[in-house]
Amino acid sequence: MANQQRHHPNPQQQPHELSSQPTYNPNLLLDTLRERMQLKNDAALSRALEVAPPVISKIRHRTLPVGASLLIRMHEVTQMSIRDLRDLMGDRRTKYRLSDAQGKPKPVIESATQK
Repeated sequence: MANQQRHHPNPQQQPHELSSQPTYNPNLLLDTLRERMQLKNDAALSRALEVAPPVISKIRHRTLPVGASLLIRMHEVTQMSIRDLRDLMGDRRTKYRLSDAQGKPKPVIESATQK
């Protein structure tokens, strides 16, 4: 029974921000990369990008967003600009949003030995 639960998606999992955009289409990006690189299938694409085949599948099924590290790898392999890659997948955001915690200086905590 526990084994069956592993195969069902988590119903509480929130969709990623990118997938909520009406223009988001990761298949166009993946298909274009395969075409440009003259690859036969997604398995060959996963090898070229040095990711596990399930990563490509999850991106195609919109359960995993195209992350920054994969986007950079796509750029390195194809020499396409990040902007062009983002345009292909329908990412129309003008910039990536960081969480409120990222980019802020960490609070300085005075230790007892400094007092």
